[in-house]
Amino acid sequence: MQINQIVHANMQEFTETLPGESVDLVIADGPYAVTNRSWDQVKSIQKYNLELIKTLSRILKPGGSLYLFGKHDAIDFIDYSPYLKLNTRIIWYQPSRLAQGRNNFTDNYDVIYYFSKGKSETFNLDDIRVPQLVELVHRKRCENVPSVKNGKFGKTRFNPNGKNPGNVWGDIKQLTYKSRELLDRKLLNTIQKPEKLMERLIKASSRPGDVVYDPFLGTGTSLKVAAELGRYVIGCEADETMLHVAYRRLQAAIPDLDVNYDYSGCLAGKNTVLA
Repeated sequence: MQINQIVHANMQEFTETLPGESVDLVIADGPYAVTNRSWDQVKSIQKYNLELIKTLSRILKPGGSLYLFGKHDAIDFIDYSPYLKLNTRIIWYQPSRLAQGRNNFTDNYDVIYYFSKGKSETFNLDDIRVPQLVELVHRKRCENVPSVKNGKFGKTRFNPNGKNPGNVWGDIKQLTYKSRELLDRKLLNTIQKPEKLMERLIKASSRPGDVVYDPFLGTGTSLKVAAELGRYVIGCEADETMLHVAYRRLQAAIPDLDVNYDYSGCLAGKNTVLA
């Protein structure tokens, strides 16, 4: 398997060429089935995601992780349990999202489904801690309350380095027209995600030297961050124009990056062969 490569290919076809149990982390920000864009046209997002989970589970190493982006109903009424374990649903709260109608509540969050192949082998909590919201004096006072001190969580202590970010994330803001990292306004809210968001996922569920795969590469945010954090990367993108955008963006972070605009079969390249 060639690493540090991005290819212009159909996600399903390319993923099938990757060796089984060869990838440590997958970040899949694919169709949501909520817009009129051509890449988002999916008849049943649930059936689509079930096939996606099945495909990606094959290449994940035991204990490896998958972060799947979607809406609240992205995996409703499907049985993914034969393939992966759902650890939690991360709510990415976006309070700045504009109102979308007068007859319902504004949809101002996305869901990031955190799966693992069996029990997760990697969760680097110390790398993703966030500031404590409770004052130290008050927290220590609570720790000494008899019912707490002698209870189930009596050994839990205030960590000066911060706390677990939990599964509702409102501290990472969506990109806006004024965001310096935004490549083009056309990418706002639908394709390009903040680097800080990808950084948290990658730091939490991989280590330096691990392989990170993005089957819906888009602008390349996930792989840019992964490479800067010392991970090996593989990316796949069905849109040739978007692949070129990602390639130009990734060149600085990955000097030996290979790009293939006419993918067919397995590539024989200059980079390390892992399997």
